[in-house]
Amino acid sequence: MSSASLRRRVCASAITFVALIPPALAEDDPTVLDEISVTATRSERATKDVPQSISVIGSERIEAERMFNIKDALSGTAGVQVDSKNGGSDVRLSIRGAGIKAAYGVREIMVLRDGVPMSDPDSFTRFDFIDTQDIDRIEVAKGPGSIFSTGSAGGTIQILSKSVFDQTANRARIGLGTQGAQNLHMRWGGMIDDTQAVAVTASRRVLENGWRHWNNFETNQAGFKYGRIMPSGGTWDSEISFSNSFTQLPGTMNTSQFNEYRTTGRQNDNSDAFKNSGRDAWTLFGNTRYEQDFGDFTFRPRVYANHWEHYHPVTGVINVSEGNYIFGTDIEGEYRHNLAGMNSTLVGGVTLRADLSLDARKYAYRDYTTAGTRIKSTLSDRQGGLLETQDTKNYLAGVFAQETLTPTDRLSVDLGGRVDRSMFEIDTDKRGEYNYATGNYTWGASQSQATPSFTLVSPKIGASYKLTPTLTAYASLAQGDQIPSSSELTSNPGLTTAQSRNYEIGLKHRSNQWQFDAALYYNPVKDDIVQVYENGQSVYQNAGQTEKKGFDGTLTYRPLPGLSIGGSYTYSDYTYDRFAEITGSGAAKTTTSRAGNRVPLIPMHQYSLFAQYRHDSGLNARIQTISWGEYWMDNANTEKYGGYSFVTNVSLGWDITPEHAIALNIDNVFDQHYATEAKKDTNGSKTFGGAAPRSFLATYTLKF
Repeated sequence: MSSASLRRRVCASAITFVALIPPALAEDDPTVLDEISVTATRSERATKDVPQSISVIGSERIEAERMFNIKDALSGTAGVQVDSKNGGSDVRLSIRGAGIKAAYGVREIMVLRDGVPMSDPDSFTRFDFIDTQDIDRIEVAKGPGSIFSTGSAGGTIQILSKSVFDQTANRARIGLGTQGAQNLHMRWGGMIDDTQAVAVTASRRVLENGWRHWNNFETNQAGFKYGRIMPSGGTWDSEISFSNSFTQLPGTMNTSQFNEYRTTGRQNDNSDAFKNSGRDAWTLFGNTRYEQDFGDFTFRPRVYANHWEHYHPVTGVINVSEGNYIFGTDIEGEYRHNLAGMNSTLVGGVTLRADLSLDARKYAYRDYTTAGTRIKSTLSDRQGGLLETQDTKNYLAGVFAQETLTPTDRLSVDLGGRVDRSMFEIDTDKRGEYNYATGNYTWGASQSQATPSFTLVSPKIGASYKLTPTLTAYASLAQGDQIPSSSELTSNPGLTTAQSRNYEIGLKHRSNQWQFDAALYYNPVKDDIVQVYENGQSVYQNAGQTEKKGFDGTLTYRPLPGLSIGGSYTYSDYTYDRFAEITGSGAAKTTTSRAGNRVPLIPMHQYSLFAQYRHDSGLNARIQTISWGEYWMDNANTEKYGGYSFVTNVSLGWDITPEHAIALNIDNVFDQHYATEAKKDTNGSKTFGGAAPRSFLATYTLKF
């Protein structure tokens, strides 16, 4: 797409966005409709009263989506980039540019489920053990400074599951579709007596993805929840879940392969010598949560544990890890009191976590062909000789507190933050490695030990002021420190903590007919951890400083009962203020300044439009379009990818009776063939990830 065409589209979208804003917000229907959020402050508050940009994806939207993965719910959210390599649990997620460097999984973003961290202490998150069919709503808090977030500079995503006490959530669901899609789910629950409730869930999702090679996905999940209302009035919720996930990652395409895909809609090969990447994993997860009021004080302790194993072939090595354990607790309290004549709420507590990865092993591939001495192509994902064993231990201890003051009925002020100490112990026994320069394995024994520690300081101050009963203005200053992940430290032990500081102002409008959010921010990141992509290898280094300037806007208008229309727009102006990128290798290794260049992989403009309708007869429909503008493919800013426009998803449904419902989801309606991600390495090689073609999923749901 030409830049002129893109500008026309952006201008047209912006004009539409602005035209929908009512001429006099203060004169709108003062009936305020708003979602309640617990993510930004650990205390229930309407989103309009929180001095931070927050997006809430409600149950109605989630119910209308396929929900094969978290991408289905988050697509079109202002400030969020999200996509998937295989349509399953593999999700690439970025909030305001944070997390864009992750090769697999999610980094720099704290993910929680019902207040329990899903992210490791170094911020790495796997979504394969989250049952997406058991989600009630999702909250996205953007930017650093959340008192939930430990070592996450990008923001916080809170996934809230269906309550064990919710007797309306029982259902059986059968979904079948193209590309071998299966989406099966059952949830049964109820009150055992007046004080006890149980719920059992089971889900199975399958995608064969026949449009490209090595792209199957299958997951099976089961969970049990128990809830009890205590004689004192408190509640006790406990859960245990099991999941296994089998994921084939199809790899990226070179330019000729990508051109073939654009013509045919099929990916017959990938550009990588390692053609059998994937991740097969099983996870056992448990947690228990208690909440009790003692007058003006509420006590909320949480305890959780996680054990997982995986077989994870990637470029050069096969990771086999069976001894992975996470243990943690949050001991939290909320105190409602009067401070100097002001109604106030104090939330505070401590966090303790341990992440143990014991006897993790790296193996060479067993089956492959060579061209000369270089590995040309793997033939399977079976393991060969042992390259390395490693024990990694990460311990985290933190304290957090936030005071919310209300000097007047119109003004509220948040003062708080958290301090965490993260301590690593990494012991490595190396016998060999994959050498990217030679393209084959080299053998030689060595041992190493690293014990880096990081102190993370995340202060925040924010204020919200009600200009009218429906319109609120806010301002905030927040900071978050981002620690390197254990894998990043292994590749570059000299990495330091990145410091993200965010200055933000915004407006929020809530009424029966209109909902509007706008946030303008400036976010300098000192010692940003950036990805350098060279010869198929991702290496990491600290940039001196990255400057992020942006705007997030979301608008919803309800012109008629049952009808909502609206959209979102994201402007991202991200540049390197100081960054000397390492280029070349061996004797030719040098550094090249990228100061003034734009951060790659992040379009300056993103926008989404939607319309949804629900009739009293039970008929409902939703249509949404997603557009990404052009972006640079490399740190050197030598080439751009043109992005994509108006990728459209449609859902149609009919609640035939209160018990019976049918639905049809059509993704990528116009069957557009575009890249979900386009990269260029320091040697000029380009790679492209292909988007899934048009797909259909038909679903029948029985509610009981």
